[in-house]
Amino acid sequence: MSLRTPQKELTLGRAQSRGLLVAVLVFSVFTNLLMLTGPLFMLQVYDRVLGSRSEETLVALFILVGALYLFYWLLDYARGRVMARIGARLQASLARRVFSAMVERAALRGGQGPGATAIGDLDAIRNLFAAPVLLALFDMPWTPFFLAAIFLFHPLLGLAAIGGGAVLILATLINRWVTNGALERSQAKSSRAARLARQAEEGGGLIWSQGMASVMADRWARMQEDASAEGMDANDRSGTLASFSRAFRFFLQSGLLALGAYLVLQHAVTPGAMIASSILMGRALAPIEQVLGQWALIQRARSGWKTLGEFLQTVPERIQPTQLPDPVAQLTVTNIGLRASAPGAPPVLQGISFELNPGEALGVIGKSGVGKTTLARIIQGLLPPTTGEVRLAGATLDQYGHERLGRVMGCLPQEVRFFDGTVAENIAHMELNPDPARVVQAATLARVHDIILKLPQGYDTMLIEGSGLLSGGQRQRLALARALYHDPVLLVLDEPNSALDADGSEALNAVVADMKRAGKSVLIMTHRPTAIAVCDRLMVIDAGQQKALGPRDEVLKSVIRNAPEVQRAMGAARVNVVPQKEAQG
Repeated sequence: MSLRTPQKELTLGRAQSRGLLVAVLVFSVFTNLLMLTGPLFMLQVYDRVLGSRSEETLVALFILVGALYLFYWLLDYARGRVMARIGARLQASLARRVFSAMVERAALRGGQGPGATAIGDLDAIRNLFAAPVLLALFDMPWTPFFLAAIFLFHPLLGLAAIGGGAVLILATLINRWVTNGALERSQAKSSRAARLARQAEEGGGLIWSQGMASVMADRWARMQEDASAEGMDANDRSGTLASFSRAFRFFLQSGLLALGAYLVLQHAVTPGAMIASSILMGRALAPIEQVLGQWALIQRARSGWKTLGEFLQTVPERIQPTQLPDPVAQLTVTNIGLRASAPGAPPVLQGISFELNPGEALGVIGKSGVGKTTLARIIQGLLPPTTGEVRLAGATLDQYGHERLGRVMGCLPQEVRFFDGTVAENIAHMELNPDPARVVQAATLARVHDIILKLPQGYDTMLIEGSGLLSGGQRQRLALARALYHDPVLLVLDEPNSALDADGSEALNAVVADMKRAGKSVLIMTHRPTAIAVCDRLMVIDAGQQKALGPRDEVLKSVIRNAPEVQRAMGAARVNVVPQKEAQG
């Protein structure tokens, strides 16, 4: 599978809403023009209505003002709705991409990455689009227009308004300068605390059994306190300037009113101009004050925009390859090697080569830590080898694409996980509309159908990770049914019977026998004799190197020191290779 050249995906996502942004801009032009309604109304009332004592003029002006404010309400309501939908559209256009990148990064690089934070960044961007403060940014370019209008009444009024606006703009710049660093540090520390909390939840059993709960709680609380302290420091600084801005604007309005009154006494302006100039100044400076008060929200979205773009650049979008025909169960592994990440350390794997033919089961055995799970991850396409290649039916794994590969290759990992959903949904790979017939068929093939029927709601029983509803063996058998759901041609099993009892091991071996009989192939990573009872061949790995490969019994006799004991254990676990329906009967 090829990779799409990294592009500015956020810019492309924003470009999809360019038409809506133009609509918001047009609405903002008219809403700001309509904001002149109040000052003009005051000018007419004080200078014309009161002087002429004309009630008809007052009624006519009031009706006109009411109609104009009605238009203002409709336009402001419309631009708010459009802006919220721009945010929702941006999130919808990127949500699947961000989620897929999060899963891919976690799968291919191992462990948890910044994916969950990236989803939070996307939410922060959407929240900004839904907040009124973004509309204030569209209104800010009109501030010079309103200040210029004040100049029309008198130059001194205009100069006073410009001086006040300069003070508020300076306060905004200072607010950005003094809070940006603290906000970024607070977000980084909050992310680390959230990551520790997720790790503690996943490793709850270990933490509790080792008496680490209080220590981990102290560590998490310390990280939270540090993040909270940074956030509080930023809020204190921002709050100080925001409070100053509000108080200063109130003072400025009173000062402008006082200056206007002085100019009225000097017969330089009319009373209407005095009132109108005060209203215009309040309108001119309101967006600045609003932006200053909501700077933390803007900064969070700006930071999210930057980090989200950087995250997507680290996980380029993949172009799905041309779909190949359904493969045969022919796996070819050639000279697989993997260097260790630590400098000077011996290779994790070196010189691994074998073929797995249709209707064959190969057991890969060795002590714990010799590289069996690593080899399984390479064969599943989760870990790129340093040397060599893996081919399925003659094609390299990337030619199938990760989704197609996940359907033709069923996998049972060493660590079994389920997701919040029903038993049926988990077997069906969390499909939105799982096929009941295929779900039951997979469960029946895995010999877990009867176990599922004994659950409280059968296939509709909700699985909540950590609920303890299923035993370890039941989890493995249910995961085996999930691996069989798409009718794969190759089954990769990593320590598949680590939690199985005798009945479970017998069921597992029956599944392997069914796969072989259907002309499919099975690869089993294990160090337990019962898991290789129906394997045709064995490969022995030691210290990352292939030590032996051949027929099962020959390898056991030549390599395994306790071969007779292993063969007796296999004999006890062996099942009759009979059709699956008869085995169920």
